[in-house]
Order: sequence, then C-alpha cells, then structure tokens
Amino acid sequence: MKRKTVALLGNPNVGKTSLFNRITKLNQKVGNYPGITVEKREGIAKANQKEYRVIDLPGTYTLYPSSLDEEVVFRMLGDKNSDGHPDLIVVVTEPNSLNRGVVLYQQIREMGLPAIFVINMMDEMEAKGLHVDIAKLEGYLKTKIYSTNARNGKGVDELIKEFDTEVPPYFGSISLPSAYHAALADARKLFPLETEYKTWLCLAQEQVSILSEEQNQKLQDIRAAHGITAQQLQKAEAIIRHDKIQQDLAHFVHKTENKKLSLTDKIDHVLMHPIFGYVIFFGLLFLIFQAIYSWATPIMDFVEENFANLGEWVAATLPEGPLSDLLVNGVLAGIGGIVVFIPQIVILFFFISLMEESGYMSRVVFLMDRWLKPFGLNGKSVIPLISGAACAIPAVMSARNIENPKERLLTMLVTPFMTCSARLPIYIVIIGLVIPDQEVWGFNLQGITLFGMYLLGIIGALLSALVLNKVIKSVRKSFLIFELPTYKMPDWKNVLNTVWEKASGFIFDAGKIILAISIILWVLGSFGPNDRFSDPEKYIVQEKPHLSEEEIADEVSAYKTEYSYLGYLGRGIEPVIRPLGYDWKIGIGLIASFAAREVFVGTVAVVYSLGDDLDVEDEGQRQTLFTRMKSEINRNTGLPTYNFASGISLLLFYAFAMQCMATIGVVKKETGSWKWTLIQAGFMTGLAYFAALIAYQLLK
Repeated sequence: MKRKTVALLGNPNVGKTSLFNRITKLNQKVGNYPGITVEKREGIAKANQKEYRVIDLPGTYTLYPSSLDEEVVFRMLGDKNSDGHPDLIVVVTEPNSLNRGVVLYQQIREMGLPAIFVINMMDEMEAKGLHVDIAKLEGYLKTKIYSTNARNGKGVDELIKEFDTEVPPYFGSISLPSAYHAALADARKLFPLETEYKTWLCLAQEQVSILSEEQNQKLQDIRAAHGITAQQLQKAEAIIRHDKIQQDLAHFVHKTENKKLSLTDKIDHVLMHPIFGYVIFFGLLFLIFQAIYSWATPIMDFVEENFANLGEWVAATLPEGPLSDLLVNGVLAGIGGIVVFIPQIVILFFFISLMEESGYMSRVVFLMDRWLKPFGLNGKSVIPLISGAACAIPAVMSARNIENPKERLLTMLVTPFMTCSARLPIYIVIIGLVIPDQEVWGFNLQGITLFGMYLLGIIGALLSALVLNKVIKSVRKSFLIFELPTYKMPDWKNVLNTVWEKASGFIFDAGKIILAISIILWVLGSFGPNDRFSDPEKYIVQEKPHLSEEEIADEVSAYKTEYSYLGYLGRGIEPVIRPLGYDWKIGIGLIASFAAREVFVGTVAVVYSLGDDLDVEDEGQRQTLFTRMKSEINRNTGLPTYNFASGISLLLFYAFAMQCMATIGVVKKETGSWKWTLIQAGFMTGLAYFAALIAYQLLK
C-alpha cells in the first residue's frame, strides 16, 4: 500500500523543523532535491496502523518563488507529477505571524490542494499578549485548527492521528483584481488548470517552472497584449489579500497592549546596539574561533595519535610489502585525514545550531548584511568566513544556512581564501627562512608578516567575492526581509540532530573523495617506473661514493621520492613553476601538499633526507630543517632555493592556492557540482600562480 505523503509548509522561524523532528521521531534522512543544492528532509511517521511519508518543505512567505528554496516549494505543490507531491499539506504558523500563516493557507487551498492549519508555539500566546478565538478562526478558514508545542511535544500525537482526515473542498476565494480579469480569462482559455487561482499564479510569474517554454511564451504574450507585468499582478494580490486578512483577523485576534518591554526587546537593546552589538558579536566569533582552533586540538591530536598507533600496529602485524604500505599510508592515512576534522565540524555546528535555535542568528544576519552586501555576500556569510580561519571544511559546510543560492555559492567559493590552521606550519617555516628576526617600531617583523598573511586571506576572499559577484548571474534577487524571532531556549534534540547530520554527511559524502585522492597520492609516491626507485642504494653508491652506510640509508627515502611517479611529476611541472623561483623539489612538495597543505613541510623534510616524521613545533627539528633548507641551492638559478623573492612567492602561492583535497571534497558535496568545484580550484590556483609569479619577478 502506497504511503500517504504529508508536507509541512510554513514561514521561517515558526518551529516547523522542530515539529517535523517530533512527528518523525528523528526517523528521517537528509539529502538534496535532484539537480540543486536545496536541502531535502523527509522522514517516516507511524500512526493509525500506517506509515506516512513526511516532507519538511523549505520555509517560505508566499507561493511566488523569489529564491531557489521557494522555487522548490512551488514546483512540488504545483506539479502533480513531481516526486513528493503531497496528499496533505500541514500549514504551520505561530501566534505572532498568524496573518502570514493565513496567507499561505488560503493560497494553498485556492490552488485546490488539501491542507490543515496548525498553530505552533501556543505557549507563547500569553507571553505576547495574544488572544485568539479559535472557534471563529476555524469558521473563517473552514477547517479545524490544531495547536502544538514542538518543544515539549504537546499536541503532536493528536495532529498525526488527523493525517487521515478527509479535507473538504475549499469554497472560499479571494476576489482577484478586476483590472486583470480579461488577462486572466485569456490565460484560462490557454491553461484550464484545476482552479482559477492556480492559473493566476502562473500568469503572475515571469517564468513558471512547471510549464513548458511554449506555455511560458504564451503567458508572456498575454501579459504583453494587456500591457501588464507579473510584478503588477503579484503586488495587486498582495495588497488585496493583506488588507482583507488584516480586517478579518481583527474580529477574533486581539493583542493586549503591554507598555513594558518584553525580554526579547530588552536583550535586543544590547545585542542590536550599533556599537555594543558588534562588540558582542565579534566576541562570540572569537569564542567560536578559539573553540574550533584550540578546543578541538587535543581531540584531533588524540585521533592522529591513535591512527598513527593503529598504522604502526598494522605495519608490524602484516608482512612488509605494497599491501601493508597501502593499508597504512593509503587507506588508514586517508581515513585519518577524514576523521581528524570531525571535532572541528562538531564544535562549529554546535555553536551555529545554538545561534539558530536561540534566535540570535537572525540578529547576526541583520548586523552583518549591510557590510557584506556590496561584495555579493549575505549577513550569514560572516560565520563561514571567520570559521575558515580555523578550517575551511566545517566553514564551507556552515554556508548551508544561507538561503539565497548565489550568496551561498559565493560564500563557499571564497571561504577557502581565509588563512586556515593548515597553512600555519608552512608560514612558520617560510617566514623563519626569509624574514629577518628583528623588530620594527617595537613589533617583531616575523609576527607582522604572519599577521599580514591572515589579513591577505581576508582581502583575497572579499575581492574575489566582488569579482565573482559580477561574473555569476543570479536568477533571483536577494532582499533582506524577515521578522526577528523571539529569543528562546534551544531545543537540544534539534541541536544534536543538526550536529550529527553535518558530521555524518561529511564522513560519508566528502570522505569518499578524500579517501580516493589519498590513495591516488599514495600510489604516485610509492611506485616508480624504473630500478632507480626499486634499487636506489646502487645508484646512491655510484653517485655519492663518499657516503657512509648510515648516510646512504638516510638518502634512500629522498632518492625513492625523487624517482617515484610523484617525483617525476615534480620534475615534469618544473618548467611551469621555474618562473616562480621553484625547483623540482618544491614541485614535489606542492603536489604532495594537495593531500593537505601542512604535508608540504613533511614532504620537503623527506626530499632533503631529514626523515618524514619532522615536527615543526619541535625547536631542534625545526632548526635542522631551517639549516638544510637555507643551504639548498636551486640548480636552475645557482642561488639559494629559499631566498627572499622565492620565499615571498611561496607564501603568496599558499595564501591563495586551493591545495586541500578535503576542501575540494566538501565543496563538491555542498554545491552538488563538479563544475563549480573545478572552477574554484582553477580560479584559486590561477590567482596563486600569478600572484607568486609577479612577486618573484619583481623581487628577484
């Protein structure tokens, strides 16, 4: 027997998703609608000896699409052949936005769709001084009204039991503007849809996703013939419907005037203050940044240490050979490179979920939107951008909270420019090599340079957003129109569910890409095309007969790296990177650091025969690396490999280049597109190359 499909529809911030979680008891799955990046949440509810398919539709204020989320809603409700077209629609509202809930309910019913009406957060009515005559409202809407409190589950079981209720036809209809009746009559002749209002909805849109190009052109011809625009029709309906509902609701919805400031108003006087609001917000961001950067470190170290121990155990247990090496340095290293990011993802989304659930995230959008709008970004973009200073992976994932598709895409594309913690080991080594350890105006020059690299990341992100904003065309205009919700205690089930969804989504989606690339890099570094790789001692003895046995053993790792497929790739790209001041050894580091930026330090340690377990935080090992790197001579120029010009060039390259397979994996997952992922990688690598090229050519 086919499951009945029930869709939850409502404005943002009415507790719809909390209600969805209660109805499904978290028996749900999260994915994307086919072909687009809008999140699709659906689950199963059990009642009346049946199972119901429940879909949580994106939040919307009207059936006229002005964003990709709202386009999904219109397409699913308007096209009876769409996957997920509901048998019943549950229109969810809350006391403070009752009029907007009524607008949605009327539009749904006038389309000829079965719907019931739910007032959530009923416990807030008294606090807001609202009094609703439920019986009169039921008569007005011609339906039974259900009341729920998704936070404690009150009324939810009763609502589920009503999913089988037969919804009678809706005989009410708004009087559409008489000035457009002739155009509507012409449209009805062309498209005799189920109801007159559904035809009106199509006539009042420039491009209707559920109609063919030919049908859209005919509607365009009708509007042109009558000298009207889609925007005129939408505006006329909005005015008529809003005025009528306001007048009607005044008879059975009353609000008691309360001259005392509510708790929300009192909090907003502080959090929305033109000065203290920003101070508090950036203080909170600093806390989040510290949590991601510092609190996660012990857990990440624990994960890395245990994966290292597991690798040592596997290596000791299995016989030596390619299989053992693949498991240790390919599979386990790849899985470790996935799991190690989980603490940062969990911490970031824990804080973001708290901000969403408490109502503070809406204030963040309001505060930051005016500053980020000129760059084509959204107020919510500030969370990914700042979080990117710790790690781009959870930061890119947090862009999911941005509703506008273009602003969400722009945020994902520019967030990796922010200086993440993985770049820090490279900066420490390169700055230590090429920047003098001296003071300028009382400040350490190396410290100033490191600060400049962080500042460069911010500038790079914002300027790139400015450029991409001109290039990427938006099919939807973005307007900041929303009502600030009241503050409330977070629903901890929702918080934990969000954290679990993000963490598991990263592991199972982006993780597959990261693991695949990790194994590919292992193959390139672990095999070579000739006996220079398979029997390096013979050639080392021939080329450097003065070396002792111990020195020969030290040279083996570097020699095998040089003559592996990875080494040949490094020498293959040398003509390309030579204008940047690099040689083939740096080329190997660039390719290997694709696995993760910080791998560059370990790779050059291997190439310079220092061993692959170098710890840049260890002062002694770092000085050993510095000494060897300072003594390296670039065979192409005859100059030190790491001089001021090549060092600045390398800093700029790593400041802008993508160089992180985990970020590539998560961008692919979040955008749902290899196109944008490759464009991002190409754009960042191209910018990095030219910035490094210009710097080297000017400074050499």
